[in-house]
Amino acid sequence: MPLEQKREKLYAILRSMDRLMVAYSGGTDSAYLAWAAREALGDKALAVTADSASIPESHKRDAEQFVARYSIPHQYIETQEFDNPDYARNDANRCFHCKDELFTRLKQIGDELGYEHIVYGVNLDDTKDFRPGQRAAKEHGVRAPLLEAELTKAEIRELSRLAGLPTWNRPASACLSSRIPYGTAVTKENVKIVESGEEALRDLGFTVFRVRYHGELVRIEVGPDELPRALTPEMAQQFTKIFRQLGFQYVTLDLEGYRQGSLNEVLLGEKSKQLLPILS
Repeated sequence: MPLEQKREKLYAILRSMDRLMVAYSGGTDSAYLAWAAREALGDKALAVTADSASIPESHKRDAEQFVARYSIPHQYIETQEFDNPDYARNDANRCFHCKDELFTRLKQIGDELGYEHIVYGVNLDDTKDFRPGQRAAKEHGVRAPLLEAELTKAEIRELSRLAGLPTWNRPASACLSSRIPYGTAVTKENVKIVESGEEALRDLGFTVFRVRYHGELVRIEVGPDELPRALTPEMAQQFTKIFRQLGFQYVTLDLEGYRQGSLNEVLLGEKSKQLLPILS
């Protein structure tokens, strides 16, 4: 289906819902969905962002700037997933419990404000991944207009670029809890340590990176193109200083560089790595 036709299909889907809320994180997909909903429905589309410790403050600032720029109605809701033992124990269903909490809260707000429909930014490529959050969406009746319009990630980026949206080339970034290995409890404290480490890497000029939390040990991933800059004695000193101050005893640099879902490589063994990639 031509891209223009997919865009028109998306708009028709959005208009058919009349009043809706967008689960809005500020990433490429949810930003385009929020913008398109505003174009299709005007003030009858509300973007809602979870005020959660698992979302970096820098992402919240970016999300606020985007909705302000395009006059998209927006509000925060406080979510309590960290109070749920099923979430905190951090097994392979962590994302389900996160989305279950988010969609439960969105439904409550929707009932109060008169929004019958909730939508979120899953795209066609996401159906190839292991994403427990999609099960939560199905259970709560949350719709995925980008998926219904058969839009891929690349097509959403292209539509965003054509619309002049600054989010068109934003790097993918999952929540901070995805930096904690399965089986290690997720807490507000350890995700904030991760957030501080990633902010420090950004201040050093790195653009693609993850801070992987392994208790006393931190494993730093940077994009393969940036590895040469990271692999210098001077940068090793910088990393050591930063992460020792954050409480890590051992500071390591992953020589494979950043790759999606590196913490999932041991989830079900090497075979699962091929079958069940997770974007993180």
